[in-house]
Amino acid sequence: MNQTVPLSALEEGQEALVGALRADGPIRRRLRDLGLTDGARVVCLQKSPSGDPAAYLIRGAVVALRRQDAGTILMKEVRAHGADSAVHGNRRAFRRAVD
Repeated sequence: MNQTVPLSALEEGQEALVGALRADGPIRRRLRDLGLTDGARVVCLQKSPSGDPAAYLIRGAVVALRRQDAGTILMKEVRAHGADSAVHGNRRAFRRAVD
């Protein structure tokens, strides 16, 4: 995939690589501190019923981001995630935490 899409456009179960951050100021710093740097792998684990916020797996941590903030993160190489046990394990832990 040659084009970029915002992180907020990922559906549950899709993964992609961070291409660029369009955020400025403190939110840019916070996103980088969360591990959203160029080339980082991100998996969309779950979206709330309204779609905002959504939970993402970023460098082994589950992070909830608002649609507005996720929209400032451009992703590349979007695909469905494979049978990665680490992803599935974190997704199960996330579901237990919110149930």
